[in-house]
Amino acid sequence: MPTEMKTRRTQSIGVFDSGFGGLSVLKEIVKALPEYDYVYLGDNARAPYGSRSKEVVYEFTKQAVDFLFTHGCDLVVLACNTASAEALRKIQREYLPKKYGPHKRVLGVIVPAIEETVVRTTNGRVGVIATQGTVRSGAFSRELNKASPGIQVFEQACPLLAPLVEAGEHRSKTADLMLARYLTPLLRKRIDTLVLGCTHYGHLEGKIRKIVGQNVAIISEGKIVAKKLQQYLVRHSELEGALARRSKLKFYSTDIGERFDDLGTIFFGAPVVSKKAKLG
Repeated sequence: MPTEMKTRRTQSIGVFDSGFGGLSVLKEIVKALPEYDYVYLGDNARAPYGSRSKEVVYEFTKQAVDFLFTHGCDLVVLACNTASAEALRKIQREYLPKKYGPHKRVLGVIVPAIEETVVRTTNGRVGVIATQGTVRSGAFSRELNKASPGIQVFEQACPLLAPLVEAGEHRSKTADLMLARYLTPLLRKRIDTLVLGCTHYGHLEGKIRKIVGQNVAIISEGKIVAKKLQQYLVRHSELEGALARRSKLKFYSTDIGERFDDLGTIFFGAPVVSKKAKLG
């Protein structure tokens, strides 16, 4: 039996984002579930996804999923809200059944954030900051109202934030000015909960807290997704049983490796050494 189990445990958990944002999610997943193997893919060369069309986001996300499946992953987490909003449902319902069958899984980050938001809000007035693509999709408003009918959702597109994080300017004064511009209209709506609807924004959480104050709950997806993934693996023992337990990490980026490694090490909080990925 031990030999059989050893040969079965060969698969990794894949984590995909358009760029650096998903490293905040991976960081929390590894903290919660350190025993498994992980493969991270950042499509930094084509980031950000927020301003792209739904069709392009779907095609890019599909390419990323294929890449991770071919690199030893049975389970992929889309640590990208734009991809989760614009591509996840079609990938789950159409692409996976047609190409891979029932043994491959792709999960997103929006539903876990929704579930946490519904629990945390007390006045039912929720703000969401996200990319243009995520706001355009209406995913947060739709899912929040489905989970808690009558909840009031105020969404704010923040097209400049993800590029700012990708450029490594998340600690700059420019970041302060941009955040104040985007958050002030939401605070005027008397929100009591703010959803960071882009994983890039987790790297700006400290600055966001200073602007919104202590009375607004901030929903940042890293820890929430880690907790939900842990619960998902408990419910799907057949999938969990195939996961390798060597605590190995592999990083891939479609951009220049040195730049990704330098910023990735800052965002991930541990050394990142990446390989070049080609998609499409």
